[in-house]
Amino acid sequence: MSDQFKVLYYVNQFFGQIGGEDKAGMPPEFRPEKIGPALGFEGLLKGEGTVVGTIICGDNFFNENTRDALGTILGMVKEAAPDVFIAGPAFNAGRYGVACGELAKAVVQELNIPAITGMYQENPGLDSCKALAYVVRTSDSAGGMRKALPTMAVLARKLGNRLEVDSPEEEGYIPQGMRKTLTVEKRGSQRAVEMLIARLKGQPFTTEMPMPVFDVVAPAQPIKDLSTATIALCTSGGIVPEGNPDRIQSASAQKWGKYNVADRKALDAPDFYTTHGGYDPVYANEIPDRVAPLDILKEFEAEGYIGSVFEWFYTTTGTGTAVNKSVEFGAQIGRELLAAGVDGVILTST
Repeated sequence: MSDQFKVLYYVNQFFGQIGGEDKAGMPPEFRPEKIGPALGFEGLLKGEGTVVGTIICGDNFFNENTRDALGTILGMVKEAAPDVFIAGPAFNAGRYGVACGELAKAVVQELNIPAITGMYQENPGLDSCKALAYVVRTSDSAGGMRKALPTMAVLARKLGNRLEVDSPEEEGYIPQGMRKTLTVEKRGSQRAVEMLIARLKGQPFTTEMPMPVFDVVAPAQPIKDLSTATIALCTSGGIVPEGNPDRIQSASAQKWGKYNVADRKALDAPDFYTTHGGYDPVYANEIPDRVAPLDILKEFEAEGYIGSVFEWFYTTTGTGTAVNKSVEFGAQIGRELLAAGVDGVILTST
């Protein structure tokens, strides 16, 4: 039908039915058919829209070659000229979420095409796009696909037909940080008093201005005497031994590693390098101690400025890593250091 709006769909290698981690390095490809979630999505458009193709790109390729991947995919989107761009949903998959977020933002900013994706609230890709794209709130796993796709489809039908989108609460997307002027029955002072009374009575109410909740961590007690203290070295800069034996991901890390440095005076190249996908690795690979300064700590140990350098060095990558994963890593590493009697930690990033 000529009056149907056009949808272009983006998925990663897994949902594109190409493969798993073994295919995560595949470059972007355009397929004229409907693949993966795009197939079911068209049915949810109820004949008002049609999916004109699927773009597939490996998660690693996108995160390690973001500029090139964006340029290639934006060219595909421009050529297909859709009325609505759909990415994901990514749920809590970090690398996939970053790709969906960056693409959704770029499609809106550079091509002025409305974009919709879906993410769990802690997905690291959320902040990059939520102010521009419509990000449907999802569960943390693909088990929530049946619930996410219909919500995304309702938004797509409204955007494709150029209808007004209602509030985040009504439509199911994450607030974009915008305030709109509305005409309501009760003035602000009356609504405020009613909310206050409800709160005092322990009754349910919904605030009109939700405030962010920040995690508060009590600072540790200062080290009393550095000259007798054991100091450990940790980094989120992705410094790993040659060959990356534990296969720590270059982005959206799912693991951390520890390596014995008791007999080392530095993290020399090429024995160590960075696997981090979020910064230019040239200088880090040249001298890995620029990111994780084991050399300086060993000098401090020799000079008696600190008591000793802990024999194990801890590392992971921070780019795109989910908050819940970061908390998990910190708790696991912290327990080990505490049990080993470590007094302090030097934690470096990039």
